[in-house]
Amino acid sequence: MKVIASSLRKGNVVEIDERLYVVLQATNFHPGKGTPTTSVDMRRISDGVKVSERWKTTDQVERAHVDEREYDFLYEDGEGYHFMEPETYEQVTVSPDVIGDQKAYLQDGMKVFLQIHNNVAIAIELPQKMTVEITETEPVVKGQTASSSYKPAMTDIGVRVMVPPHIDAGTRIVINIAENTYVERAKD
Repeated sequence: MKVIASSLRKGNVVEIDERLYVVLQATNFHPGKGTPTTSVDMRRISDGVKVSERWKTTDQVERAHVDEREYDFLYEDGEGYHFMEPETYEQVTVSPDVIGDQKAYLQDGMKVFLQIHNNVAIAIELPQKMTVEITETEPVVKGQTASSSYKPAMTDIGVRVMVPPHIDAGTRIVINIAENTYVERAKD
């Protein structure tokens, strides 16, 4: 199915020269003068090679047909990451290079969307937000609370995130997984 380049998003699968690529990042650039373009960083599914492409935003790109279904994360072992389809209980093993940097966010029982092409998982889409607990952070400097400055903090999943000064160790917060940013204090 052909789509315009500006509609590509992270996790989409495109077909170029009969090879499949998963989109890692897509950025639209609109200069004051000239033609708007879309820069796309992709990973070739067959061998994991990273590729960058630039198209006009209106260029047609072939989007590959993939089966996207919800799975539950079970566990990780030497074979890879194991997921289960909740209705059929069918299990799928996903290789570590498909998971990539997102492995820190995977938690037991987490619901994710896997994109499967020819019975092989080629991309994973995690939930947008998740709740984590702050394990350590710097103390507040007096007078710093009024400004909109952020301080680094370590979470219980081992990911570093910038948080507002009023957040202390032991506080549960909601983070945006895609951008690894603080959203709000958890309401639980």
